[in-house]
Amino acid sequence: MSIAVYPGSFDPITCGHLDIIKRGSAMFDEVIIAVLNNSSKKTLFSPQERVQLIEKCIRDYPNCRVLYFDGLMVDFVKKHGANVVIKGLRAISDFEYEFQMAQLNKQLDPDIETLFMVTNVNYSYISSSIVKEVANLGGDFSKFLPKEIYEDVKQKIEKGRS
Repeated sequence: MSIAVYPGSFDPITCGHLDIIKRGSAMFDEVIIAVLNNSSKKTLFSPQERVQLIEKCIRDYPNCRVLYFDGLMVDFVKKHGANVVIKGLRAISDFEYEFQMAQLNKQLDPDIETLFMVTNVNYSYISSSIVKEVANLGGDFSKFLPKEIYEDVKQKIEKGRS
């Protein structure tokens, strides 16, 4: 059985993230979406809220599940019987950072491979940070998010403004 892990902060999950999940789910028997707690990032949603938002978006992908994790990626990957980490790339700047992380993971565990997936051109400019910025400034961000979570994100943004 082939198991892959797709890690990220997903704050919130975007259409670009969902595209990588959809494509990854067609390649592997199981994809674990790993919601990480990055203490260096100020997040809009708690880890538990991010897990719930992603679960709303992946109902059509029965071979995907969402888990929260804290700690080393390689430990999480091994604990769940996976040996592949999926990383989505939007631009060269993404590659530079992700390449370093892939090399680090390879040093920590030579059995773990990293699969780089180039983001669909329709989503190459979308990031969770950009979505939050557009939303905070009152712009229409509906086309950047899966429809299943748009209202949740909108409510959270509006609550933060008041």
